[in-house]
Amino acid sequence: MTSNKGWFDRAQVVIPGGVDSPVRSFRSVGGTPLTITRGEGAYVDDVEGTRYLDYVQSYGASLLGHAHPLVVGVLQQAATKGTTFGAPTPGEVVLAEAMTARVRGLEQVRFVSSGTEAVMSAVRLARGQTGRDKIIKFEGCYHGHSDALLVAGGSGVAQMGLPGSAGVTAGAVQDTFVAPYNEVPTLDETVAAVLVEPVAANMNLVAPREGFLVGLRQECDRVGALLIFDEVITGFRLALGGAEEYFHVTPDLWCFGKVIGGGLPVGAFGGSRAILASLAPEGPVYQAGTLSGNPLATAAGLAVLNNVKPDDLAILSERVTNFASELQGAIRDAGLFALTPSVGALMGLYLARDEVTAPTNFDEARVLCENGLYAPFFHAMLERGVALAPGAYEILFVSLAHTREDLERTVSIAAEAAKAVTK
Repeated sequence: MTSNKGWFDRAQVVIPGGVDSPVRSFRSVGGTPLTITRGEGAYVDDVEGTRYLDYVQSYGASLLGHAHPLVVGVLQQAATKGTTFGAPTPGEVVLAEAMTARVRGLEQVRFVSSGTEAVMSAVRLARGQTGRDKIIKFEGCYHGHSDALLVAGGSGVAQMGLPGSAGVTAGAVQDTFVAPYNEVPTLDETVAAVLVEPVAANMNLVAPREGFLVGLRQECDRVGALLIFDEVITGFRLALGGAEEYFHVTPDLWCFGKVIGGGLPVGAFGGSRAILASLAPEGPVYQAGTLSGNPLATAAGLAVLNNVKPDDLAILSERVTNFASELQGAIRDAGLFALTPSVGALMGLYLARDEVTAPTNFDEARVLCENGLYAPFFHAMLERGVALAPGAYEILFVSLAHTREDLERTVSIAAEAAKAVTK
C-alpha cells in the first residue's frame, strides 16, 4: 500500500471516518488526508514519499520540531527501563518541579494523559473547591471533548459545522454558560469558575483585547470564582512561564498539554497547594488515571523544557512576527486579502476577497473562516509542498526547527498559491 487514498480507504473500514480525530479529516477542505510515515524537524513525509514543510506540528505539540535528536535519545533510554508502571516515578516529580519553577503561582501539578482530561479535571476541582456548579466559557474556545465543554466550541467542532455534539445531554451542559470572547461577563456567587484560552487559538487566532484577561481576574475575585487558563496551546510557547508571564495575569488553575509531553500523549492541571489539596487522596475531589505521569511522556517533556531557553522563544516570537508580516504581504500582493494576526510564537491566517479587520470574537472569525477561500488555498499550498492544518479554524505552528529559509520559501509558495486561487 503506497498511496494516501489506499491507506485512507483501508482506514475507513476499521476506523470511523478513517481518522482518530475529526480535525485530521479533510472534510472541510475536501480531498484525501495525508498518511504520514515520518517527520524530521520542520518536515513530514507521507506514504507516497512526498515531503512537506509542516505547519501542523501535531497542533503545537512539537515545539522543537519532529524527531528532535535530544528527545529521541531520551525516549530510547527511557523505553529500555519500562513504559508504564502504575506507580510513582522520578520523572513525574522532576517534570512537575520544572513546570512549577517556570510558572509564577503554579505550586503543584497533577499529570493526566490529554488536554481534555486536564480541563475536565480542573473544572471538577473548581466546582469541588468552591461548592458551586456554574462554569463560564467563551464562544469559539475549544477545551477538549468532555460533555460539559463541547458547547459553542471551536476547532474541529466548528469545522464540522456543529453547535456541540449529539450524545451530550441537556443536563450535561445545563451549568455551562457561554459568553462572547473578549467581553468580561458579569458573574454572581453561583459561578465556580471562568474557563478561557488566554489567546484564542481554536477559532483561528483571536488575541485578547487590552484589559480582557485583567477584567476576568478582577471579576472572578469580586465573586469568589476561580479563573482557569487553558494553556494546552499557549503553555511554554508564549513564554517559558506561559500566558502568566506574557500577560502578567495569574489564574487560579492552569491546564497544560502538548509541549510538556515532547510529542507524546500528556496533560496536566495545577494551581496553588491550597486548591490542589482538595484532590484525592488528600481531599474529596476524585481524579485518577492509569497512565498519568507516564515515564516516556515525562522524560520527553522534561527534555523539551530543559532544552528551550528564554532567548529561544524570543527569537521564535520575532521570527513568527516577521513571517506573519511577510506572508500577509505576499498573499495580498498576489490578489487575495490576508490577515495574519500573531501573539508571541502563535499566528493565524484569515483570507478574504476584500479588506477586513482582525476578528475579536467567534462570530467575526467565523465569517472569514467560512468564506470558502481557505480550502482552495490549502490545496494550492499542499500541491506545492507546504502542509497547513486541514481546517480554517486552526492556526499555524512554527517550531524552533523552522529556519528562515523555510519561512522565506513558504512566503514565496503562498504568493503562488494565492495567485492560483484568484484565477
